[in-house]
Amino acid sequence: MSFATVSSAFQHGVVPLDVTIVMPCLNEAISLPHCISNADRALEEIKRRFGLEGEILIADNGSTDGSQDIAVRLGARVIAVPRRGYGAAIIGGAEAALGRLLLIGDADGSYDFTDGVAMIESLLKGADLCMGSRFQGGIAPGAMPWKNRYIGNPVLTGALNLLFRSRVDDAHCGLRAITRESFLDLQLNGQGMEFASEMVVKASLRKLRIVQTPATLSVDLRNRPPHLRPWRDGWRHLRYLVMLSPTAAFGVPALFAMGVAATILTVALLHHMGAIAGSGPFGASWTIVAGFMFSAGHFSALMAVAAHVVGVREGYRQLRPSIGRLGRLFQLEMMLGLGATLFIAAFVMLAVIGRQWQTSDFVAPASVLPIVIAGLTGAVGLQTFLGGIVIAIVGGHSADFLRAEGRLL
Repeated sequence: MSFATVSSAFQHGVVPLDVTIVMPCLNEAISLPHCISNADRALEEIKRRFGLEGEILIADNGSTDGSQDIAVRLGARVIAVPRRGYGAAIIGGAEAALGRLLLIGDADGSYDFTDGVAMIESLLKGADLCMGSRFQGGIAPGAMPWKNRYIGNPVLTGALNLLFRSRVDDAHCGLRAITRESFLDLQLNGQGMEFASEMVVKASLRKLRIVQTPATLSVDLRNRPPHLRPWRDGWRHLRYLVMLSPTAAFGVPALFAMGVAATILTVALLHHMGAIAGSGPFGASWTIVAGFMFSAGHFSALMAVAAHVVGVREGYRQLRPSIGRLGRLFQLEMMLGLGATLFIAAFVMLAVIGRQWQTSDFVAPASVLPIVIAGLTGAVGLQTFLGGIVIAIVGGHSADFLRAEGRLL
């Protein structure tokens, strides 16, 4: 029975399918015959070893070279994915797959789908995602540009492991296997090459079990340049990693800025009150800079919380315990009340300063520190007030951002 017949039989309730090999395709007429033949051998081995039935699914992204007809003629199932992009094609293919296990690989002839047999075995043993590692399996001469092999991949994989503790050595291998249930639960939406990072990042955030097996990389069979653009796609990968890590993007800078600013302002205040003798290390200029740093850091901290809440609501991030413990603070009324209180306090401080300025016949004050602190208090109050509204919106238009048990509403 051919794999096309198996797919048809499954649709009529005769033969259950276990594995779908998904290939994103855009004008791959030259390499498709080799890839489909290779995928056939992989499915035969999977059936022999594990007794699993499978299909080959070509997720076509608008080919104009007859790739669709070639795939159908060779027994593969073809679906059209109108939304353009590498990630969009894989997402479309996964959604249309009939198997409960997905083996994903490029249609350019660079990967050996028989390497995926071990990946399917890993899924059967309990893994949720199995990544191929080209550095373990071997890279043929000329198969990977030097800047990708020695700069791009190590830097991006290192950043991914640092930010998300993924513990993989090749985050961008195009051959990988994942359970269809896990794939759909991750709610992936990256359309371009950054999709490769998105899958690993969100799987790590969801605490899925990720394993690796060796995968070989050969020179692709195409007679045209690859779709990958190293510098453009590398930047898209890097910015995507930062966007998915509110701690790195906002939290760490916030703590640093607020910590430095608080130190400067505390020392300046102690000197202003006479607790520190001498001229003091921080003058008017430093206190103004510190006020700006603290305000910017506070805003960044609110952004970190908002971004974290979005990730939890979208299902790819687990609630951070430290935020869960502050559940009572992150309520709309609490943040509105705190923000309004700080803003009113700032207004009172400025009124007192203004009155003192008036009684001194409008002579310039000896220190700008009181004005800086009053202005900073007002800025933080306004940010807290508006931040509460924003977090309530991204938290599902709910006044209680977090439930008592630490889950998002």
